[in-house]
Amino acid sequence: MGGRNIGVAVDFSSCSKAALRWASTNLARSGDQLVLIHVNNSYQNEQGAMHLWEQSGSPLIPLVEFSDPHVTKKYGLLPDKETLEILAQVAHQSGVEVYGKIFYGDPTKKVCEAVDLVPLSCLVIGSRGLSTLKRALMGSVSTYVVNHAACPVTVVKENM
Repeated sequence: MGGRNIGVAVDFSSCSKAALRWASTNLARSGDQLVLIHVNNSYQNEQGAMHLWEQSGSPLIPLVEFSDPHVTKKYGLLPDKETLEILAQVAHQSGVEVYGKIFYGDPTKKVCEAVDLVPLSCLVIGSRGLSTLKRALMGSVSTYVVNHAACPVTVVKENM
């Protein structure tokens, strides 16, 4: 493992796809590992194997397994076609290894925990661009992560 572990927080929204595109274009280079960090906050403890990974997250899931329905069901993962295409392109063109790691619980805390557990050299996260009032009322995952993650964090706006 000679390259960096670059984390990208994804929830398969348009702003997380923008972050993924930005990381793929501007940050990832040959020899790096691109690790998608996805937090499933709507899981149920009774769902078998997911209970085993509640504290430490799933094992690293290779890109080739992202489109396998058995694997996606096992981890409660629902990647969309566009995200899979972005990942396949970066893996093919840049010589970057792509993995996913699924966490279960509160996205703000679990994304920060992922930095130490993987471990990540840096993290890229999307921003929905909430107004100051909405961010104060609803909270912002990206704001929390910038202030609490133990690695450099890049926030990418959706319209970039």
